Amino acid sequence: MAAPASAAAAGRGGAMSSDNAKGLVLALSSSAFIGASFIVKKMGLRRAADSGVRAGYGGFSYLMEPLWWIGMISMIVGEIANFAAYAFAPAILVTPLGALSIIISAALAHAILQEKLHTFGILGCVLCVVGSITIVLHAPQERDIDSVKEVWDLATEPAFLCYAAIVVAAALVLIYFVVPHHGQTNIMVYIGVCSLLGSLTVMSVRALGIALKLTFSGTNQLFYPQTWAFALIVATCVSTQINYLNKALDTFNTAVVSPIYYVMFTSLTIIASVIMFKDWDHQNPTQIVTEMCGFLTILSGTFLLHKTKDMADSPGQSLSTRRLKHASQNGFAIEVMPLKCQDYVDDETFTLSIPKADNGYLKEEHPLRYKDSSFTSTWHQIG
Repeated sequence: MAAPASAAAAGRGGAMSSDNAKGLVLALSSSAFIGASFIVKKMGLRRAADSGVRAGYGGFSYLMEPLWWIGMISMIVGEIANFAAYAFAPAILVTPLGALSIIISAALAHAILQEKLHTFGILGCVLCVVGSITIVLHAPQERDIDSVKEVWDLATEPAFLCYAAIVVAAALVLIYFVVPHHGQTNIMVYIGVCSLLGSLTVMSVRALGIALKLTFSGTNQLFYPQTWAFALIVATCVSTQINYLNKALDTFNTAVVSPIYYVMFTSLTIIASVIMFKDWDHQNPTQIVTEMCGFLTILSGTFLLHKTKDMADSPGQSLSTRRLKHASQNGFAIEVMPLKCQDYVDDETFTLSIPKADNGYLKEEHPLRYKDSSFTSTWHQIG
């Protein structure tokens, strides 16, 4: 009996199983579709902003934009692939692979949306991937589940019920009290709502994936009320996530939204999985510490991406914290203090003044318009 047990252990620790390989392929495909969807959806949001109220301010004109729908379909395909991946592989293997969507999203934003990615931002992407690989290589084995009722029993244990109550309460506080005042200025607000509810979505998606997998293999799980309860949770959480993710994409830089959303979503999802499925119960301290180091590596990459956002948007000083100083050929300094810097601003006008000088230059006020974080100005000299 010892020999077969050793062989089974070697099989688990050696080559990747067929189910895990399927989950890996599905997770990688999901990241590719989702990463591209961020860019296509934002292109649609930009076009919609030219003809209606922006999504960040409560508008829904983007629903008439074909580009937005193409991006939405791409995201749905990616989510379906991600949904299927959870049926074959554990969350700690599937979820970190979302780092690939960061790379795709940042690269496409750099090339298509002109949201320039600084060198340190590229390093941040690399760190995110390294951290994810570290977690994947040390991910725990998924427990065997034979019925969706087993998942329901895990979800109704006191520890996970406490976690779910905290998540729902925090999301409601953000939606009703924080979003109206700080949603347009703090990137963590919209992403916080998406990430909190996302952790509950993944747990429910895992339950549905297991139910469908068992159903297709001959053990029907569709007549259990628990299956439909999980489906209702998924529908509610996903619809809320889509709404607030749209607001985040329309208000903030895509190259920053993607990694922050990834880190918060991944962290909360793995915490939820550890509480609900007890993933760390059969791991030794070395494996757990290695996984935590992978998380710290991902967080370091995200920090670099966030801190270099202004450097990516303009090669000079940060627009939100410093004055931009332009000097004319005659030596007159013109200082501009923008009220707010976003990815792009339409119909915003700032006033600047040319100081009066002894050689006859008169003080005049002239409009300064900017778009896509590039500034252009026009002034006249009166002799």
